[in-house]
Amino acid sequence: MKTRLITREGYLKLKQELDFLWREERPEVTKKVTWAASLGDRSENADYQYNKKRLREIDRRVRYLTKCMEELRIVDYSPQQNGKVFFGAQVEIENEEGQTLSFRIVGYDEIFGRKDYISIDSPMARALLKKEVGDSAIVNTPVGDAVWYINEIFYPAAE
Repeated sequence: MKTRLITREGYLKLKQELDFLWREERPEVTKKVTWAASLGDRSENADYQYNKKRLREIDRRVRYLTKCMEELRIVDYSPQQNGKVFFGAQVEIENEEGQTLSFRIVGYDEIFGRKDYISIDSPMARALLKKEVGDSAIVNTPVGDAVWYINEIFYPAAE
């Protein structure tokens, strides 16, 4: 089950995508479908078939975004979060071999296309929650438990 949280910038990004799809791309594709349909035989009309498929994809994404945005709860930065790992934190961690990772803990709908974001539902994020700089976190992995140490915590929205 996905935690239905999102950062304010993540929400604005989804809203921007929804607006673009609904106000710009969908009307443009609809015009192409109408034009291609007016040419006659639709069964061998590649423009018609491709744009009709694209229209279904747009509609599916618009439905998903609309439903998703109704259910999401925006979590803004709060000064009480300082010094501890909570939703929206940018965290730098290090393991015993000296390997470091840096990422931001965000909602599920924000992680796609970003290598520096992890979901609040991930085992790593769950292990780090409420920890402070210098604390260790034990993360359950498929190959066994891994220990990570927190080097830095900050909240990008607070900067």
